[in-house]
Amino acid sequence: MSETPPSILQLTALNPEFNKDPHVFLDDLRGRCPVQHDAVSGSLMLSRYEDVRAVVSDRTLWRDPVKADPSAIMQRRFLESYDPSVPRSSTTSILMLDDPDHARVRQPLAQALYARVAKFRPEIERIVDQALDAVAGEAEFDLMDRLCVPVPIDAIAAILGVDPARLTEFRSWSEGIIQSLNPFRTPAQTQAMMAASEALDVYFRAAINDRRTNPRDDLISDMVKLQASGVDLSDDELRINLGALLVGGNLTTTDLIGNGVRLLLLNPDQLATFKADPKLASALVEEILRYEPPIDITARLASSDMEIGGCPLKAGQAMTVWLRAANRDPAVFENPHRFDITRKHRPHIAFGGGAHICIGAPLARLEAQVALVKLFQRFPDLHLARPDEPAEWRTLPFFRGLERLDVAP
Repeated sequence: MSETPPSILQLTALNPEFNKDPHVFLDDLRGRCPVQHDAVSGSLMLSRYEDVRAVVSDRTLWRDPVKADPSAIMQRRFLESYDPSVPRSSTTSILMLDDPDHARVRQPLAQALYARVAKFRPEIERIVDQALDAVAGEAEFDLMDRLCVPVPIDAIAAILGVDPARLTEFRSWSEGIIQSLNPFRTPAQTQAMMAASEALDVYFRAAINDRRTNPRDDLISDMVKLQASGVDLSDDELRINLGALLVGGNLTTTDLIGNGVRLLLLNPDQLATFKADPKLASALVEEILRYEPPIDITARLASSDMEIGGCPLKAGQAMTVWLRAANRDPAVFENPHRFDITRKHRPHIAFGGGAHICIGAPLARLEAQVALVKLFQRFPDLHLARPDEPAEWRTLPFFRGLERLDVAP
């Protein structure tokens, strides 16, 4: 490794060497410079578990890039446009909102979503079975395309009450809008993102209006009923945050399932343990989240002058926290580079923490558990179609997922 600590540009999937094995870089970063100022992003990069957990759990810190110091270059890139006369909650989702708006919007949405998830297992099982039925009898198939991508999108579409005839459109919009989380996106990617965002806005506006006169058994109807009961939530806030459920849940759950299947196929002892006891599904998913999480980083802003990891920050200065590095910190996890589904539980940080802990975590866990159990029950001899070929990782910055995963039953 270089004597100079790597910048954040070297620590993304756009760097082929990082994409091949991020932990070569992250182990070095955590070992030599666990608290490092990065001039490229204009943030303090943190990679130790202790520091990362402290930051994501601190409910006093800010998330909204509007409050970022001008030096916080990467955070400011999330401000496509800013009109101070328009409430922030009418222009951005809970992913970037701070209290009191964050709590006001998130609480009723989380309440309604979790109530849906609690009774959603039969529908997830139907969606997974449908995907597996479609590949039955095929000698080889791309698991990402046939299972990992459609299941999360079809699941959130079912929760929202999307007409099955529009699933193809919905999947396309979901793929386009994920670029909103890519601070290094190209002009072409931005154009695709904007087109998807506009299409989803039109869809959700129409759906919200429709549910007022034609309520259904879905999350949009639940939220409209809450509005009618007096919950302080505007149509703009509802529309924006329904879209955020797609951004926050689809690609990440796709990668959780895909990364998990690959890890099991590369670790036959762990696969044998899982197949012998499918009740280990919950522990398996938690170990996948620790070992190969879908997301690399999250961010916070200092809300006052403070110190973290021995380094002072001024209010508005940015912190980039490395979830991936923290999840393999040897100070916390014994033999951290071993994939072990029977590992003694220590809490990973793949879903972040504190007020901004991933709102879709219960749904992601459910989808992954059901998909992994059913996949290996249906295809107990599943194996990599070309085991000697290197993995095809996507190049979306700060996300970790496979472009394709060719398997044979």
